[in-house]
Amino acid sequence: MIALPAAPPLSTRLGFRGAVVPVGRLGGRRSGGVESARLGSLLPRMEAASPWEDPKAGPMRRESEPAADFAKLRCGSSAAGASSRFLSTVGKSTNIVWHECPVGKLERQKLLNQKGCVIWITGLSGSGKSTLACALSRELHYKGYLTYVLDGDNIRHGLNHDLSFNGEDRAENIRRIGELAKLFADAGVICIASLISPFRKERDACRVMLPDSSFIEVFLDIPLEVCEARDPKGLYKLAQAGKIKGFTGIDDPYEPPMDCEIVIQQKGGQCPTPKVMAEQVISFLDKKGFLQA
Repeated sequence: MIALPAAPPLSTRLGFRGAVVPVGRLGGRRSGGVESARLGSLLPRMEAASPWEDPKAGPMRRESEPAADFAKLRCGSSAAGASSRFLSTVGKSTNIVWHECPVGKLERQKLLNQKGCVIWITGLSGSGKSTLACALSRELHYKGYLTYVLDGDNIRHGLNHDLSFNGEDRAENIRRIGELAKLFADAGVICIASLISPFRKERDACRVMLPDSSFIEVFLDIPLEVCEARDPKGLYKLAQAGKIKGFTGIDDPYEPPMDCEIVIQQKGGQCPTPKVMAEQVISFLDKKGFLQA
């Protein structure tokens, strides 16, 4: 008789700050004749224990499986017609149902060993929002944390390419980015949103979308004259020449946050470096427990 090697462990350690993820005994990376032989011997038992899908008859219920549980498997509800009680109307969408999945935000956060949140960077054009967003993403990445940057201009290249810069479309631009950022946070990702977002009402509406104080507003409080002197995109010159109308800071207002979590300002007339700004935000995240599950 050939002695089989010991079964692989039931968990594996990923290269993501030591996150431990359960895996099946047959789900490891090992391969070869011995492993294949073991798989072959287990297949009959696996088939007997699994509700295989029949294209014509649907899933088959085991004798030991309660009818109510089988109904959940097949219909996604505990009883026939139960889902009709949860039909909703949201905006222009009617007869929709929220579907819960077994893997939720807490499970994803444990996998990543971090807490999902939205870091919302606001400030005038040229204040350094995109610079801070990229520096923050880079520093967190080096430390082993998963981030994603939603840059205002980048989003307008795709998702929001149908929106203009009039008041109504700018509000919709912020709403969509807020909803998108919420999904990233729910996935356990540290989402960094970088856009002017000039009005408190619209930023506060995005804050309300996220529970558990996971919306972190960062105000780049850089004077207008500094931003005009930088003018990295040449937009201030165009606005001052009247070629761009409704430009924030020139002929459109900017409402500074009244009670944001982080304020970044000049010190001694000098703007902090991108690394210093990023470290200020990371220190806040660490203090508030976002850098652990």
